[in-house]
Amino acid sequence: MDAREAVKLAKQHVQELFATEGIVNLGLEEIEFDRLQQTWQITLGFSRPWDVYNGTPLIEKRPLRTYKRVIISDQEKRVISVKNRDVADA
Repeated sequence: MDAREAVKLAKQHVQELFATEGIVNLGLEEIEFDRLQQTWQITLGFSRPWDVYNGTPLIEKRPLRTYKRVIISDQEKRVISVKNRDVADA
């Protein structure tokens, strides 16, 4: 499996898993291959309808992002897990 195939599988899985939540702006954030575990670690970001920034009026209101780390078995070409990926504010 190459990186493009792993990303495609991760995106399809997340779209199906969160289909009833109306996710938008699904995009690739990070990708890494773990040689020891023979897994792809892919971080995807997306927004949900309820993810709205409630900050000061002077700041542009834009959707917040949710980040998920998708682990895929390279040999089996299947998703092993989907977990939250915490991203610290810069």
